[in-house]
Amino acid sequence: MAATAERVEFQTEVQKLLDLIIHSLYSNKDIFLRELISNASDALDKLRFESITQEDLAPADEFHIFLEPNAAERTLSIADNGIGMSRDDVIQNIGTIAKSGTKEFLETLKEVQGGTAPPELIGQFGVGFYSSFMVADRVSLVTRKAGEEKATQWESSGDGGYTLTETDRPGSGTTVTLHLKPVDADDGMQDYTDEWVLKGIVKKYSDFVGFPIRMNVIRKEIERDEQGQPKAGAQEKTTIEEETLNSMKAIWTRPPEEVTEEEYKEFYRHISHDWNDPLKRITTKLEGTFEARALLFIPSKAPYDLYQRDMTYKGIQLYVRRVFIMDECKELMPTHLRFIKGLVDAEDLPLNVSREILQQDRQIKAIRTHLVKKVLETLKDLKETDAAQYLEFWKEFGPVLKEGLIPWGESKDPVLELILAESTRDPSELTSLSDYIARMKEGQSEIYYMTGTSRDSVEKSPHLETFKDKEYEVLILTEPVDEVWLQGPMEFQGKKFRSVGKGEVELGSDDEKKEAKEKLEQDEASYKDLLTCIRVHLQDDVKEVRLSSRLTSSPACLVGAEGDATPQLQEMMAQSHMEMPNQKRILELNPKHPILEKLQSVFAADAKDPALKDYAELLYGQAALAEGTALPDPAGFSKRVADLMLKAV
Repeated sequence: MAATAERVEFQTEVQKLLDLIIHSLYSNKDIFLRELISNASDALDKLRFESITQEDLAPADEFHIFLEPNAAERTLSIADNGIGMSRDDVIQNIGTIAKSGTKEFLETLKEVQGGTAPPELIGQFGVGFYSSFMVADRVSLVTRKAGEEKATQWESSGDGGYTLTETDRPGSGTTVTLHLKPVDADDGMQDYTDEWVLKGIVKKYSDFVGFPIRMNVIRKEIERDEQGQPKAGAQEKTTIEEETLNSMKAIWTRPPEEVTEEEYKEFYRHISHDWNDPLKRITTKLEGTFEARALLFIPSKAPYDLYQRDMTYKGIQLYVRRVFIMDECKELMPTHLRFIKGLVDAEDLPLNVSREILQQDRQIKAIRTHLVKKVLETLKDLKETDAAQYLEFWKEFGPVLKEGLIPWGESKDPVLELILAESTRDPSELTSLSDYIARMKEGQSEIYYMTGTSRDSVEKSPHLETFKDKEYEVLILTEPVDEVWLQGPMEFQGKKFRSVGKGEVELGSDDEKKEAKEKLEQDEASYKDLLTCIRVHLQDDVKEVRLSSRLTSSPACLVGAEGDATPQLQEMMAQSHMEMPNQKRILELNPKHPILEKLQSVFAADAKDPALKDYAELLYGQAALAEGTALPDPAGFSKRVADLMLKAV
């Protein structure tokens, strides 16, 4: 009795994706074969690893990928004897692709101009199987999971849904059969049943795949004489030979001088599913008490899921003596370098290594230390030798790299050496910390910085007034991560970082500092009682009211004590539903501003004048608005401003 086919509808997003692919948004259709071979290679890797501990799962034949073109029926099949899929796996991984970047893929396609999508989108968003519909009107998939008896057939014409049928398959693995569209040179549709077309694609994209990619090829021969001429009456014989199309050479074991740049680039595309060329390649080897070699790549473009750590597609693959162990070995690279792609091949680890063993293994820790050092050295060299290229890297990965400055404690110089930042010196250029220090004024012992949501908001801050007046350069740091790493003790080349929005400010030579301090003490003596009065009126909002040495034109500003969190950090924590203790700020008043002189007169006339409370709250509100923080009582502030305007008119 024949099995009954079950019809299942595609998710809306998947159908939209299929519609886009079917209507030829892709100019390079050859990549469908690269994607299907890559999927087959992944399935073989997984089964080879599982069979290390479960020998009964190993296939009877050696691991391989087989291409079967049929010119008469216009079909092409890609088969493997890998891990295979269960029925539920098929629904999850083929029918819905719940874990893929389908939504982000579609959003990116909307931005594509001219109707042709760049090929990197398919691999980058992990929807490679769907590329089959670029060249096929109908796709059939038969798969059997290792360890199970029954197989599942999935079939679709990309018309809104698919069918599922229980079937049989000899052994585990997956066979994808494409019912090919007509050849159309104008549309980039080659004859994908042609031997030489398939050989060319495999050689270009998949030559280094670690499993044999085989295909039956037709050979026609005729018996020839010693001169190489056909013998009289000889009949042409047709034979079929199974041929391996790829070299299967582990590219990381070959001397770098024997590998072309194009081979390295194609290998990068294979392991990263990123069609863009890598920015830099790193080959390195560990020798001594244990051995390992690594082939790493620094991407040129950030993936769409860079900040979704659990979704990042592949980081560092782990091999042991050329045997694939796992897709992403997170123990080999810290999270602030998670954009690094590549592989490590260790000689001395056990083949059945587990996550728990990796976390404790001394070799893994040593390899990680070595890799981090090599990556940071490569980036430092790029920064020093090609500033323009490094700037492009920084725009893509700078915020992630700065995560390496957390937690605090150990020296962070290797990461700090790589930082580029805006500053008050030149809005058109980013500066390194080394260059900033080289420009520091005589006697300046700290690296001044200010955080904020944007350059514009920072430049307008009253906190910068005296720094601008005395021509002190201030770093402008506007990434959310800056609010975090700058909370801890941090220094570079012996210079501590100092926020211009915290603590007290002392600028200039020793004589200038002494003179400014004496003048401030005189002013504080004069305004002591007024400051106490304002403090009483604002006791629920501020922890101190004092005169400022950082203001030159604004009447007031809010500053934090050393170690306090910034308003931006408090807001970030609140958005993440993380509670922080309420931190009152310090209200600083400008002793040179006419407003303070007027308030002193009002206070001298009547220390209990109710207007003093209104003026105190206006000063506090003005200071809060100047730094971009929310007013505790917007309606009250608005009423006080209106009353003041009415009195003035």
